[in-house]
Amino acid sequence: MALAAAAGLMLSGGLTAEAHGYSPGHGKARALVCTGGEIGSGTYSSITVTGTCAVAKNAVITVKGDITVRKGAVLDAQSSPSTITVGRNVNAGRGSTLGLGCQPTVLMGNSAHPCVDADGNPIEDVNVFSKIAVKGNVTALGSAVVLINGITVGQHLTIVGGGSPVIPWSVKNNTVKGNLWASHLTTNWLGVMFNKVGKSVTLLNIKIVEDHPDAAGVVYVVQNNIKRNLICAGLPGVSGGFVPGAVNTVGGKALGQCKDLAG
Repeated sequence: MALAAAAGLMLSGGLTAEAHGYSPGHGKARALVCTGGEIGSGTYSSITVTGTCAVAKNAVITVKGDITVRKGAVLDAQSSPSTITVGRNVNAGRGSTLGLGCQPTVLMGNSAHPCVDADGNPIEDVNVFSKIAVKGNVTALGSAVVLINGITVGQHLTIVGGGSPVIPWSVKNNTVKGNLWASHLTTNWLGVMFNKVGKSVTLLNIKIVEDHPDAAGVVYVVQNNIKRNLICAGLPGVSGGFVPGAVNTVGGKALGQCKDLAG
């Protein structure tokens, strides 16, 4: 499922972004507005995405302020390996696509979200992965697609509203130092899996619409390590995955529909 989503975000052109950051020794960082194409290496004061934009392969990007993905825009930082450091927050607007992070199966097992080559084929090389760190919050409000895989969030990860009837959403293998919150979604599939969360995980009022014959129609809450509480309500059902005895590690309480998914 993750690969289908990744392929759907690939860019076919070789366009460049509208503005560029500074090169070392050539002045102050500048704001970048990407209306379409690739975002290359550089240091930027901020990045605003208004079209369909992808991070260039092996780009090294420092953003001193925020990354903002405007209404209906696409930021693909989950197809190609890159190193991205964000000094403040990542914000994604209504109808946007936010893809952050890729890692090969050889490192992450079946929870991997591999980077892909120019033809959309997964790259299974132990040295090909992204390193993305956001010092502040990651917030998606009404987004069409959210794929957050193997990144570090210094504060909170918040997803409210939105969803896609065809693209499965994944939030997995991340380190979130604050709270992880997802609520009021109507989407094809949602997995919250293998995350390390410094505070609580809250999952509320989520509708799953996958319709293939073997669809379980539940939210997957799998082997997360949560220092505080795990709270689930208003979900169509929950699953702790397919490994017998595998549970979430919860330092506080597991409440609501997830009360039986903690060890």
